[in-house]
Amino acid sequence: MANPLERRVRLAHLPTPLEPMDRLGARLGMEAGALWVKRDDATGLAGGGNKARKLEYLCADAIEQGCRTLVTGGGRQSNHVRMTAAAANRLGLACTIVLGADEPSTPTGNVVLDHLLAPEIVWGGALDYYATCARLADEGRRPYEMPIGGASAVGALGYVQGALELLDQFEGRPDWVVVADGSGGTHAGLLAGLPASVRVLGVDVGTRPDLDEQVPAKALEAAARAGLPAPTGPVLIDHERFGAGYAVPTDDCRRALDLAARFEGLILDPVYTGKALAGLVHARRKDLIAHDARVVFLHTGGLPALFAASYADWVKRGSPTPA
Repeated sequence: MANPLERRVRLAHLPTPLEPMDRLGARLGMEAGALWVKRDDATGLAGGGNKARKLEYLCADAIEQGCRTLVTGGGRQSNHVRMTAAAANRLGLACTIVLGADEPSTPTGNVVLDHLLAPEIVWGGALDYYATCARLADEGRRPYEMPIGGASAVGALGYVQGALELLDQFEGRPDWVVVADGSGGTHAGLLAGLPASVRVLGVDVGTRPDLDEQVPAKALEAAARAGLPAPTGPVLIDHERFGAGYAVPTDDCRRALDLAARFEGLILDPVYTGKALAGLVHARRKDLIAHDARVVFLHTGGLPALFAASYADWVKRGSPTPA
């Protein structure tokens, strides 16, 4: 196909809704019509989430290369792993997932869905994709290796397309887009697809220490693959929200979950979107985001992690201070 953004399989329900959040906006001192949420938790595949967009391009690339087994990995509650297994089933491919943890005695959260989707699961402390891929290749299974979060330049094309979709939906242009920064691929795709006048704030959730280098590098490569000009917008990343580390709950995240749920009926997760909204709240309260700025919060999904056993008491206890 002439358009590289059309070289994808169809896995997601698109376009995803763009909805106002006026009640939460008012709580944050923003004007009516200033705060919006892009509902990429509603992409549909195996519970939804942002990975569906990336998997459309990654799976197309795997099929073009003649690969028959998708291989990826992540933490125990990985959304990307869950959705990769679902995409493989949808397309008639095999799937092997490598989880960087010991197998729990009782599965909860995403792990329940992993078992339901039934990929080959490799449990281990180190995410040794290379050894797993080598084994699969020796077995004649033609593996397609995906990085954590699908954060390759091919995967980032999903959010080049997502950025163009957002521009079509939004009257005029937003001033800000705020997104969780895990492996950096979503942020990179947005930078490649949005004009420099739209500032993208990534909120680091503690997945990798090199986001400041990886995000612009992947954005440049994704833009080139999409046939777009090199992105010139600033790379803005809040590195202060992840607390003690990846998937470790924080007080700011807990307050953000309360704000979204009680003002908008919107459910966030403790690993990604809760910390991302905490970053938006911080930026607004410090007036880094103005009261009249047009802001889109990208909801990247992750609901199943909220049902992991490790978060049950944390959710029940509530916020340490009012949201």
